[in-house]
Amino acid sequence: MQKHEIEDFLSGKGDFVRIGDLNRFLKEPLTMDMKKFVYLRLAEIYEKIGMLMEAAKMYDNAGIIAIAFSEKIKHLVKESELYIKAGSFDRAEEAMKKAMNQANTVEKQDIYFAVKDFYKRQAEVYEKELKRNHAVRIYEKLLEMKISEMERKEIKERLLNLYEKLGKRREYLALEKSI
Repeated sequence: MQKHEIEDFLSGKGDFVRIGDLNRFLKEPLTMDMKKFVYLRLAEIYEKIGMLMEAAKMYDNAGIIAIAFSEKIKHLVKESELYIKAGSFDRAEEAMKKAMNQANTVEKQDIYFAVKDFYKRQAEVYEKELKRNHAVRIYEKLLEMKISEMERKEIKERLLNLYEKLGKRREYLALEKSI
């Protein structure tokens, strides 16, 4: 099978039918390139319909199959991003570590900054959606990471604000003392 044949076969079908068809294709003998293509298509569909954990798993599978280190890293970083969006920080950390194992020193820093940025953006999304507890979890996770003093101060101020809104007096007082 060729990529265009799979695309033609999937066109006009609903997302769940596409998922079923793509999973069926994976059971057939495919080249590594075609398997990677199918995993990436599955990941796109899962992400589109909000099944972020499944999408992350597909990016992991694509990363395993990828030959080029840059491509492996790209898929593993995307996996980490999706786990962050899904709220699975342990898995996000694992994906980040897998990506760093494939990277050189400069790329490791880029991966770390990218993942840190994913956390920040997701926390901001949660704040805008008034999902304050979720935002608190992310900000607390960010405080555990290697961040600059300026970033640490900014995160602590955001946490103070969130603790106050959530009525977490003990956490508020403890954090206020550390500032």
